[in-house]
Amino acid sequence: MAIDVIDLRSFYASPLGESAQRCLARVLAERWTSCAGLTLLGMGYASPYLGALREKAAQVQVFMPAEQGAEPWPPDGPNVSELVDSCALPLPDSSMDRILVVHALENVSHPRDMLAELWRVLAPSGRLILLAPNRAGVWARFDHTPFGQGEPYSRSQLRGLMRDALFSPIHWGEALYAPPSERRLALRVAPQLERIGRTLSLPGYGLHVVEATKLLYQPVAFRQPARRAMRSWQPALAAPGRVGAPQGSPLSPSLTPD
Repeated sequence: MAIDVIDLRSFYASPLGESAQRCLARVLAERWTSCAGLTLLGMGYASPYLGALREKAAQVQVFMPAEQGAEPWPPDGPNVSELVDSCALPLPDSSMDRILVVHALENVSHPRDMLAELWRVLAPSGRLILLAPNRAGVWARFDHTPFGQGEPYSRSQLRGLMRDALFSPIHWGEALYAPPSERRLALRVAPQLERIGRTLSLPGYGLHVVEATKLLYQPVAFRQPARRAMRSWQPALAAPGRVGAPQGSPLSPSLTPD
């Protein structure tokens, strides 16, 4: 069962959720320095990460899957949040310059179909950032956070999903090296653990961070030509009147007496 929007809101209102949000916001800022004049889509529960980006963006949409539920956003302006079918997004083709996917891939019923829809609405020169729980990470083993819900992924699984949806990853990153602990000491040292983990590329991180562009062509798999059964070759028919012409063939001399 997918995590509910109420649980997501409660998590980000907690000290642990605020710590995770600050960590991921720094990671996103490194990839997208500005969205000025661009169209921006948040898929899943992306609203905690869109505050700094929406100020200069030309257009912002927040789509929350039906499995999760939706809430109004932002709290200080006209609502741009919408409850959607993740496999049928109400947007025209190639209409979004940036797409951020958070708390979506691991929770929707049909992740491949959702990625196909995101490919459809992403502009040819657009960028997509996908956050997904690491199957081998610590956060995926505890269900008291949203990153411990749904289906976690290994890097190879994510690569296969994105390849099938015609996305080309241009950056692989990691986040959430600190354990999902609500103790004050753990929250205090979380930024230091994050820097150390990313510098040394330590295992056990909580989230994959993948930035990708869309492929504009359909790769065609190489297919070996079908091997046809070869007929057994027979000697060519002899000319009429020559020795060796098969009896009864249309080219053999008539055996009927004159």
